[in-house]
Amino acid sequence: MTTKPDWELPGSEAQLTALTREMDEAHREVLPLMHARAAEHVEELHERGTVRQLHTERNLARRGFLLGVGGVGAMAALAACSSAGTQTPDTRAGTASGGSYTGDLKVVALAVALENQAVAAYKAALANAKAGTLGTVPPAAATFMQTAMSQHEDHAKAWNAVLTGAGLAAITGIPLSNAAATANAVNSATSTAAVAKLALGLENQATETYLYAIGNVSNSGAIATAASIAPVEAMHAATLNFVLGQYPVPDSFISTSKAASPSMLTV
Repeated sequence: MTTKPDWELPGSEAQLTALTREMDEAHREVLPLMHARAAEHVEELHERGTVRQLHTERNLARRGFLLGVGGVGAMAALAACSSAGTQTPDTRAGTASGGSYTGDLKVVALAVALENQAVAAYKAALANAKAGTLGTVPPAAATFMQTAMSQHEDHAKAWNAVLTGAGLAAITGIPLSNAAATANAVNSATSTAAVAKLALGLENQATETYLYAIGNVSNSGAIATAASIAPVEAMHAATLNFVLGQYPVPDSFISTSKAASPSMLTV
């Protein structure tokens, strides 16, 4: 009986370490700009009156509910609403009671969900590597996964700041229609190469989604935020192509054919 040989990194660990370091340097350089652009996004929402409109819609909906309850029941409902407002939002849904993600904010919600999904995928892969289910994992590959995961966490925080700045709940879960399938695929992987292939799909989708957003959202702050993050996502993808022994930039131009659609959101 022969055993399956462990997967080997096509290039050297020194090369992968250098690529990861360059990726992290690029991320750190763009981080202040990313947060500044996200703040501009919130400011523009306030200037347009989008935030005021969202609050008005929630207040009207709440008032209609209370009038429908009537009398003592209305007082009880009001107390319940006031109490519920101090609780932590449901991480499964990612929205607060009465909240809604519409227009450009729905694209922001999609971006957070995609970033959270990438974080979860890398986290699961690292846990599986530690458990030994991926075979031998080169230390440089583990470092790349840890670095990419951390950067996706930073991206999610920037986008969530926009949502909370608009008075909506931060998205802490993965409200995507493909969440379960993606998680199952990651946990079924049995090698670093298999994980890299799955992660490459997520990174390409995120990059293309940001490129699509740049040309299709109206908020200038959202456009600038997406533009500051997209190059880092593209570097993730390029590094994963290296891990898989593929040419780092397989296409002359990145398309948007694999961009995620807001219809994937389950909130």
